[in-house]
Amino acid sequence: MRSWPISGRQESPRGITVELSHRLATRWGVSAEFVPYPAAGKVVADAGGEHWDIAFLAIDPAREATLRFTSPYITIQGTALVSVDSPCQSVADMDRPATTINVGQNAAYDLWLTRHLQHASLHRLPSSQQAIDAFLAGEGDMVAGIRQPLEATARQHAGVRVLADNFTEIQQAICVARADVDRFHAVNDALSEWRADGSLQALIAGHLGQAN
Repeated sequence: MRSWPISGRQESPRGITVELSHRLATRWGVSAEFVPYPAAGKVVADAGGEHWDIAFLAIDPAREATLRFTSPYITIQGTALVSVDSPCQSVADMDRPATTINVGQNAAYDLWLTRHLQHASLHRLPSSQQAIDAFLAGEGDMVAGIRQPLEATARQHAGVRVLADNFTEIQQAICVARADVDRFHAVNDALSEWRADGSLQALIAGHLGQAN
């Protein structure tokens, strides 16, 4: 089974998508082979060919003529961790002049903020965890990231809090080529079972709680 893991790296794919791929492969009695792509558009262009069997993409109605999307297995929420005395009460307050926001370089939320910020500046660190650590050490006015790791940090450290709202939400799904109906149902059946027995949520929590 050939899979494109959206969070993978060519040299060492890892993360939620990779673990889900391995679980599906085991369920079907095959091995998982990962095919990295530089961007989602190329994945869509290769749908129905010999390049991949399943892919992990954000749900996009504009692509439903080419792909079949499962229901989302996760909704990624981008928000920020600030000090308890920060004047920032909402994500609407993030984009202010003379505001520095720590981010993990090239993370999905880094790319979103890069496209949308007009006044605040981004301080890019090699990983999301390093962005958090730098903020806790006094660098930056806040740190942006995925909600679950930021909330875990807030529980472990006094003096910080997570904003209640999100600057972006991305629904991630597994997709197959539009004509691959049997595989689509097989993937949906697996996801339904894993939701029902709690293993899907446990898998996601295990990865997001690490703030990689």
